[in-house]
Amino acid sequence: MFKRMCLMFVVLLLAVGCAFAQGDTLTVVMAADSKSLDPHAAPDLSSTSVMTQMMESLVTIDSGGNIVPLLAESFEKLDDLRYKFVLRKGVRFHNGEELTAEDVKYTFTRAVRTGKVIDYVVRNIDIEHIEILDDYTIIVPSLTPDSSFLACLSHYCAGVVLNQKAVDAAGERVGMQPVGTGPYKFVSWQKGNRVVLERFEDYWGDKAKTPNLVFRTITEGTNRCIELETGGADIVQSLLPVDVNRVVDNPKLTLLRLPAPVVMYLGMNVSNEPLSDIRVRRAITLVVDNRPIVKIAFRGVGLPARGPVPPTIKYYDPTLPEILPDVEKAKALMAEAGYKEGLKMELWCRDEKTYIDTATIIQNQLKQIGIDLSIQVMEWGAFLEKLKQREQQLYLQAWNSVIADPDYSLFGVFHSSQKLTGLNRGVYGNPEVDKLLEEGKRVSDGPEREAVYHRLQHMIADDVAWGFLHVNELLIGMSENVRGFLFDPSGNHKYYQVYFDQAK
Repeated sequence: MFKRMCLMFVVLLLAVGCAFAQGDTLTVVMAADSKSLDPHAAPDLSSTSVMTQMMESLVTIDSGGNIVPLLAESFEKLDDLRYKFVLRKGVRFHNGEELTAEDVKYTFTRAVRTGKVIDYVVRNIDIEHIEILDDYTIIVPSLTPDSSFLACLSHYCAGVVLNQKAVDAAGERVGMQPVGTGPYKFVSWQKGNRVVLERFEDYWGDKAKTPNLVFRTITEGTNRCIELETGGADIVQSLLPVDVNRVVDNPKLTLLRLPAPVVMYLGMNVSNEPLSDIRVRRAITLVVDNRPIVKIAFRGVGLPARGPVPPTIKYYDPTLPEILPDVEKAKALMAEAGYKEGLKMELWCRDEKTYIDTATIIQNQLKQIGIDLSIQVMEWGAFLEKLKQREQQLYLQAWNSVIADPDYSLFGVFHSSQKLTGLNRGVYGNPEVDKLLEEGKRVSDGPEREAVYHRLQHMIADDVAWGFLHVNELLIGMSENVRGFLFDPSGNHKYYQVYFDQAK
């Protein structure tokens, strides 16, 4: 009897502890671990989702798509090149240091000089002519007139402000010891498992509503859903389409299904044979039918993609033609390129079910023109590292336009300056495309700029730089008692306003 009572007491304590933990700790599940928590080293969503809670930029984009002050109290455009920012007074970094204009200058200088993976965002900051007027006032110029300049400074990696003392103290471990000004501060990171954050009590704005925030990594999609069902997760920010009905049919769960500025594409390394031959690339796109990919791999979630710019982004061109399958024309192109008898190729993808299913569909479709396709599945971090070597042939990737400007959708992944160290992983280059991408930065918003980006979308499609597959929807699962969640189209949701309805 005594043992039984003790056991019941332990169970009761555990139950009380779990209830306390849920009110005290918000647990968010991601599909992949962060690569780094150094904003100048890791622009991938799994990293920025965590950094967004701890780090802040001078400006941000509000729910209406407007650029508004954040760490800056105000800003103004002085001329075609220069922007003046007045910083908030009394803002503290997590190490106790006060934010000053010196931190802003240090951050942008570091970003330009060391941030190779975010070069496409920060490359136009003129770090040699930054002017500090006083501790709280700074002028940041661009090298050339740039319509996207302010939007770039709102970027989750390029625009966040760091503290030099904290960076210097961390040394080579800066990506594991992040310090920012945000409502949450870093506690610990168990690689491959979880990142733990806690409320920053000296935050300059409204305090985080939940004291602790934990990001857990669960790579297997259905297991993420199981964690939500069993209470091991409060929010899953990357549900698989196959699990949508499980969430919808569960009265204790809530599903959010929202448009995302994400284009999934079939990448082609145009620097390697046989993909250096545009006839082979065109043949591939003529048999890779994206409609069954949307229907089968994504269970009807999202839309077939027609171009590199998602429909939610400014200057998306709806006149881009749909590419319909034409096996006979594709066979003729393969024969013309010297591959009438077919060839062997390799496709790389990440270890997520929708990607693996998409790869399998493409594998079967390419058999129609004699391409024997092998699929290599990799863990997310290993996949990104392998892509840096530029040794891939075909690869599956998605590009998230986290800034609602077509410059961000196109420059980093198609400008030839990004071929070796940037995000142009297909090693694509076209001097005319480069010229238009640079023109799109210079031209003010309006019909002229719209015409530039419409032309770009058609040129990139004609060059077959990508095979356009899928425009995504964000699928977010939540426990029914979660309140205050604010959706961000980029996927970098801000969790510091989230709390629990204890009545549920």
